[in-house]
Order: sequence, then structure tokens, then C-alpha cells
Amino acid sequence: MTKVDRRVTRTQEAIKKAFLELMSEKNFDSITIQDISDRANINRATVYLHYLDKFDLLDKIIEEHIHNMANLCELEAEMNWIEATVLCMEYLESNYLFFSTMLASEGAPYFRSRFVQHNIEEFKKDVDVTKGKNLGQNKDIVAEFVANAYVGVVEWWLKNGMPYPPKEMAEQVGDLLDRII
Repeated sequence: MTKVDRRVTRTQEAIKKAFLELMSEKNFDSITIQDISDRANINRATVYLHYLDKFDLLDKIIEEHIHNMANLCELEAEMNWIEATVLCMEYLESNYLFFSTMLASEGAPYFRSRFVQHNIEEFKKDVDVTKGKNLGQNKDIVAEFVANAYVGVVEWWLKNGMPYPPKEMAEQVGDLLDRII
């Protein structure tokens, strides 16, 4: 495994933070690389050293979070819904700037659909239509329903400034998931 220079990591984090802050303040189309470099207090060329353009930067940020959430889902595989949802809510809270920008402010519609799709894939793993409460249901429809409901609740939570702590949200959402899946 190659070791990444800490300066590179710090620079990339500064670029991502600056970009997300700008996205929370203004429209994506009006953000320039100069805006990002000014906010991150670095040279424009440094941004281009790490990213092709603002679209590449956005794609990389989105994929990083989707990847992190997929890793979380693997950890959660053996947990009950409430325990698993606590991890998710804590991740959302610790990355509030990203998720509130991408979901609550409708900063990147592509992210919402990517987030929903990620959740559909994860929920499909847990839907059993051969017995119990989902006997005879269509697995695709159940997963679609649950994923969209989950993302909707996350959006609501973020838009309202996370009015409940992650653990309380997780208990409520986990209990609801347990009723459906």
C-alpha cells in the first residue's frame, strides 16, 4: 500500500471543504475554480493538480462518500436495524456539510439519485419476499419504497438542522425499517 503524503491529504481536504462551503452558499454553475482556490487559500494550479475541474471534484467527493457508506454497510451486516442505523446517522452527522449541501439544499440532484440507488442495492440484500411480512411482495418495489423513505427521512433530518441526536433518529428509523423489511 502506497503511503499518501499528509500535505496532499490536507490540501485535498481543504479543496473539498472549500467547495462544499461554496455549494452551500451559491449555485454549482456559478462556482469557479478560482472561488475554490481562494476559499481553500491555495493556488488555482493546485486545484488542477488534484482535479480535472469542478465536475471531477464533485464526482470524487460523491464517490468517496458512497464508498464509505458501502463500507459501513458491510460492517452493519451482522447488526440489527437500530444498531446499523446508529452508525449511518453518526456518519451523516459527522459529514453534515456534505450531506446537507447535497440533499437538504438540493445542491447536487445527481447525488440524491446516487444515494437512493446505493440504498436500494443495500436494502435488496435484506428483503425476503419468501416469508413473513413481505411474503409475495415484489423485492424491487419493497427495496425502492424503503430506500426512498429512508433518504426522505434523512433529507428531513438535515433540512431541519438535525433536531434529534443520531441515536434517537437511528432508534426511530431502525424500528420503522424493522417493521418493513
